Amino acid sequence: MSVDFSERSCGSIILVSTPIGNLGDMTYRGVETLKSVAAILAEDTRHTRKLLNHYGIQNHLIAYHDHNKERVTPRVIDRVRAGDTLALVSDAGTPGISDPGFYLVRAAIAEGIAVSVVPGANSLLPALLLSGFPTDAFVFEGFLPKKKGQLDRKIRALQDEQRTAIYFVPPHQLLKVLESCHRNLPDRMLAVVREITKIHEETHRGTPAQLIDYFGQRRLRGEVVVLVKGRDK
Repeated sequence: MSVDFSERSCGSIILVSTPIGNLGDMTYRGVETLKSVAAILAEDTRHTRKLLNHYGIQNHLIAYHDHNKERVTPRVIDRVRAGDTLALVSDAGTPGISDPGFYLVRAAIAEGIAVSVVPGANSLLPALLLSGFPTDAFVFEGFLPKKKGQLDRKIRALQDEQRTAIYFVPPHQLLKVLESCHRNLPDRMLAVVREITKIHEETHRGTPAQLIDYFGQRRLRGEVVVLVKGRDK
């Protein structure tokens, strides 16, 4: 049964988690929400349209990404004030985590607009579980710096970190990250998790040198999660 938002005098923004690879991971509540809202804000409308088609969802898509968020956000706020409830999705996983969704959430809260979340798939916790590293305390810091000096400083700061550290790494930057770990944390155990929930899902654990040897001759696709085991207490 669809959810009816029409009786609200003021709308809201709903963050809807979407699959990170396996379309079967979409939740029933997520599907019903995307059917019922006035419109859906999406990073890549072409990508999201494939998801909607898979579940037979016919709804209007609005592009919302890093390059237009400052221009589009005021319009979104005006629509919600006028009574529309809008959904926000990212290309994969939970919106607002290392993506422009955070900008919209902050703006909505500042305007007193209600924000809610339909939880679901994400790569952060599955990667942590697959790593085999301690899960009682961990730190997530999104994407690592691209410049060598900044990257080295970031990795070097983990020398005394006792928590498991988790990062999103684009596939073309993986070797650069592993080489920085080799320079700064040569004996620390790492885990590289990729293609989570997909056919070719894999997890590789080892020292930076071991992982450089494994990934050095491979062309990778898809997002990668790199985990650095904390220093022994």
